[in-house]
Amino acid sequence: MSHSALLPGVLAIDAGNSKTDLALVGADGAVLASARGGGFRPQETGPAGAVAALAPLVDELARQTGADWRPGGRPLTDRVSACLANADLPVEEQRLHEAIAGYGWAPSVHVANDTFGLLRAGTDGPLGVAVVCGAGINCVGLRPDGRTARWSALGKTTGDWGGGGGLADEAMWHAARAEDGRGPATLLSPMIGAHFGLAGAIAVAEAVHLGLVEPARLHEVSRVLFAAGEAGDPIALGLIDRQADEVARLAVIALTRLDLLEQPVPVVLGGGVLASRQPLLLDNLTARLAADAPLAEPRVVVAPPVLGAALLGLDHLGAAPGAHRRLREAYPTARPIAA
Repeated sequence: MSHSALLPGVLAIDAGNSKTDLALVGADGAVLASARGGGFRPQETGPAGAVAALAPLVDELARQTGADWRPGGRPLTDRVSACLANADLPVEEQRLHEAIAGYGWAPSVHVANDTFGLLRAGTDGPLGVAVVCGAGINCVGLRPDGRTARWSALGKTTGDWGGGGGLADEAMWHAARAEDGRGPATLLSPMIGAHFGLAGAIAVAEAVHLGLVEPARLHEVSRVLFAAGEAGDPIALGLIDRQADEVARLAVIALTRLDLLEQPVPVVLGGGVLASRQPLLLDNLTARLAADAPLAEPRVVVAPPVLGAALLGLDHLGAAPGAHRRLREAYPTARPIAA
């Protein structure tokens, strides 16, 4: 640990597709400052461009704490703990690590995929499996000996299915085909239209194409999907069933790869789709886990993901257990909820 840091502790970064959260956390677990920015997309801007967008947020943290920090001076803190979306491959983690280290925020930097942050937020140590089902879907597993299980998680090209974006695409596909006669009838078409104040799903697609509806709003269709499922729509129920199967399948494979099927192990569930705790999805998912991994302990984490990054940072500093408790207490939803 460096003893020359202005504020001993951790700069925690959770960077997601749609938003980025930063927190400056003292070595005692106290949250000293926080800031929020936009989405983190190094695949579009390059690692340097993505990290450059973090710099004003770090400056804001320093301003909030009154720290006299400037580039090239003393480090702001001891450790940068960054859990980043789109850091899917080891080479991407390394490039982002180099970009962050170049700013001199801390003498020690750790970069990991954001799913590792979810795993730490939902566990008390390096043992468990986490599945994030947010805009996309990903899974990681970890053992105390350092062995990991992970996926490339690059989308359909690497076999991924689902997440909020994927579910919305599938729902739109079925709804449009129902409207024009190529597919079976489904409540999705009129319900998607009603959600956007338009005639149906095709009208929504055309509005997006013409720039009348922001493309990002299509993610809202996943919420319509669950409403259609609650109304008994078979197409919607089929998609929800497939999502439950995909999440359970990832968790079971991770447990199998790590030889953890024969012992009680936390399976942490997070991301917007899972954190919304839709009974149609969670009940289906937990039933599948009970059948295929009966010792698994599914739990839903709805705390801000930056918590996991901060906890990983405190782990590295060798912080006392009280620091971890104090940090969790700063986030009212920090404790996992049994699924």
